[in-house]
Amino acid sequence: MTAIEAVATYLPPRQVRVADLADELSLSPIQVAMFERFHKLTAVRRDDGSLLDLLRAAVDRLEALRGNEHRVRFVLHARAFPVVVPYPVNPLHQLCAERGLRHAEAFTVTQQSCATGLLAVDLAGRLLAECGEPDALALVLAGEKAFTRDSRMLDGTSIFSEGSAACLISLDGPRDRLLAYASLERGDFDGEPEDVAPLFQRGYTPSMAAAIEAALDDAGVELGELSVILPHNVNLGSWRRVAKALEVPPEQVLIDNVLTTGHMFCADMFVNYATARERGRLRPGERYLVAAAGAGLGATFSAMVLEH
Repeated sequence: MTAIEAVATYLPPRQVRVADLADELSLSPIQVAMFERFHKLTAVRRDDGSLLDLLRAAVDRLEALRGNEHRVRFVLHARAFPVVVPYPVNPLHQLCAERGLRHAEAFTVTQQSCATGLLAVDLAGRLLAECGEPDALALVLAGEKAFTRDSRMLDGTSIFSEGSAACLISLDGPRDRLLAYASLERGDFDGEPEDVAPLFQRGYTPSMAAAIEAALDDAGVELGELSVILPHNVNLGSWRRVAKALEVPPEQVLIDNVLTTGHMFCADMFVNYATARERGRLRPGERYLVAAAGAGLGATFSAMVLEH
């Protein structure tokens, strides 16, 4: 059974107010007010280094990796965007060479946009199950640079933030065992932005709720049994609607990072997990749920149930 061994995150100290990004993102005063007052996105993080620097910062905080580099068979970079650096630059392979992971099979997973972090965890477990080495580990990385306008903002929905995460995955373990993973694909959301945007807005809440319910059914866990729900940090309004549709008390969803860190592409699940642990929201034996959505070439709505 797939298990999370350890998680480390890096949050750049520099915060930039959404209002200060108005010129860069061509935001009108009304749009700035919408993000700040309705979506509750007031500031995002920005890192002054390269993508390699960003990923390295998370890996160097992953203490459980020290001395276990030889056990890592796979390194997966979960990304929202398929292209993030100019050819032939390859920060993932450079990072592996620097940190004693040159022997590992390293590759990128991008197919589900911002929901790819969950896909990478599931895929890492599947690869470990097939490799024939019970002691093997996989390293999942997340984090991207907001380097173009498209990678800085999802029109009318969210503004992307920079940060990174590193997560060790094992085939089995005593902590954070994966009980179920569900992914709902909506190919009908593919098309010209002006055509599919209304469909996405209408379909977001029921699709996210359906993915969550499917994961709970597969795990044999009731919604009321969850100690906490860890969302992706796209905005506050969307999660209020999902919580209402599921009849979940607002306090059961950890939304704090929406306000303080913003939407960090595929790293949200790991950042929220670290916050939940730091605040005592996860206790041994409790079940919790992680959820995310990704838009691009259609849309993906995913959820995972885990036991701490």
